[in-house]
Amino acid sequence: MAEKEHIYDVAIIGAGPAGLSAGIYAGRATLDTLILEGDNVGGQVTTTSVVYNYPAVEKVDGTALMNKMQQQVADFGVKIDHDQVTKFDFDGDVKKLTTKSGKTYLARAVIIATGANPRKVGFKGEDEFRGRGVAYCSTCDGELFSGLQIFVVGGGYAAAEEADYLTRFGKHVTVLVRADRFHCPSLIAARALNNPKVSVKYNTELESVSGDDYVQEATLVNNKSGEKTVYHVDDGDQTFGVFVYVGTVPATKSLKGLVDMDDRGYIKTDENCATNVKGVYAAGDVIVKPLRQIITAAADGATAATAAEKYVTAQKQRLGIPIHENKTQPAQTVGQTSSVATSDDSSVTKHEGKWLSDDIVKQLNVVFGRLKKDVTLELLEDGSQKSQELESFIDEVASYSDKLTVKKGQAASDDYLPQLRLIVDGQDTGLHYAGIPTGHEMSSLVLGIYNVGSAGQQVDPSLVERIKALPATKIQIGVSLTCHFCPDVVAACQRMASLNPKVSATMIDLADYPQLRKEKKVMSVPATMVNGGPVIFGSQSLEQLLSACEKAAK
Repeated sequence: MAEKEHIYDVAIIGAGPAGLSAGIYAGRATLDTLILEGDNVGGQVTTTSVVYNYPAVEKVDGTALMNKMQQQVADFGVKIDHDQVTKFDFDGDVKKLTTKSGKTYLARAVIIATGANPRKVGFKGEDEFRGRGVAYCSTCDGELFSGLQIFVVGGGYAAAEEADYLTRFGKHVTVLVRADRFHCPSLIAARALNNPKVSVKYNTELESVSGDDYVQEATLVNNKSGEKTVYHVDDGDQTFGVFVYVGTVPATKSLKGLVDMDDRGYIKTDENCATNVKGVYAAGDVIVKPLRQIITAAADGATAATAAEKYVTAQKQRLGIPIHENKTQPAQTVGQTSSVATSDDSSVTKHEGKWLSDDIVKQLNVVFGRLKKDVTLELLEDGSQKSQELESFIDEVASYSDKLTVKKGQAASDDYLPQLRLIVDGQDTGLHYAGIPTGHEMSSLVLGIYNVGSAGQQVDPSLVERIKALPATKIQIGVSLTCHFCPDVVAACQRMASLNPKVSATMIDLADYPQLRKEKKVMSVPATMVNGGPVIFGSQSLEQLLSACEKAAK
């Protein structure tokens, strides 16, 4: 049992704004604090294109805001472990949390900040065409619908704001609102209503979508008159987009029967964010409350951590335990975790000037300072403007370490070009990047260099054994540089390649390779393909990706 003897003061489950805020307050109170996150740090906020209503910030990219919160957490010495809690034992003074990886963590207090997941509408074809036209994240998938018609389903905050955002990609956006008006403040609704590329259909519901490989037809129903309208894909277009924003479902399924909830699955708490179980608190979108926003989630986290601190202090005094015991190791820095801060605007256009900000360079210096091996950044080019930009980017990255060199290589006929490959001791490591790995994919490149140029990130020994047993395996990961889920998938696949010379893992910026998108019918990212097989859409853990590789080998 991992860390069997160690008891944390506070364990926080979830690293969205509520969990990160709780981590900041708990860390500042010098509590020995652990955050457990089974998915993406930042939660739903990282799917938000632009945040307009966070105090003191006029507007900010959702992922950039969460990056700043994560950095604050690290500054207070709070550790984030990427693992999903699957079993809870809240009996007694010390709570026990068991994770998907088989580890067990002990804590005197627990803060549940598991958040909520996008709610499905339930129209016919919604599951069948997910990733083939139906989407739930504009920042991840909006770019893939450039020049196409887009429908947005919903009538709240997210629907209005994301409809406005999606107009930068689609030729027109139509919002389908079930009620006779938007159910968000008029100022928010105005973002959609005042945009000339947005139209709104009230009292309208989406009954079904259909098509061959992509969504090509949608049936709309007026819920007042019963009149049906069938929309067909425009002539010359392959598909159109359907983005769903109809609220969320609380992530509390595994907590049923352990803490009090309402009939919708939201956790009941008092004014201190305490549940009915002593020492167990809840915060953020997961609790019963009238308003679910970033600011209210952050406030809940602060409240829960403050209450937990008082509870833990009282428990230690009762048990005669020193209030401030030695804390665990500080949070891991860049190169040890799966995230690297990116610039506030991660969109990529024709590049001019320096590629990397001073803040990113400082982080690179920390990571590259740990390199033990020389790593060659090999450029495979095709003479295009993109090749010149990739060469400029590689040259700048290599300039920050004497362990990095640049050379030009010979491309094969089936390579996606331009491409960057990592070479160690004259051997191709299998870590490849088709396109320029900037934006969120900068973290994939940094971790790739770290993993082949040093001992690399720790991986469970049982998984390492399985990875090394894989036969020749070719993995391709279709990404968008604005997708916050993609880097973790790329990093996991490339970690396998770094451990097994028979495995290759290529990040492919789909914006640069429309033919691959068309061939594989990809309209959502991340899109993972193993040995040319069916596309695996969405965020995947290392173990899930390894299982997919093992299945493909059979």
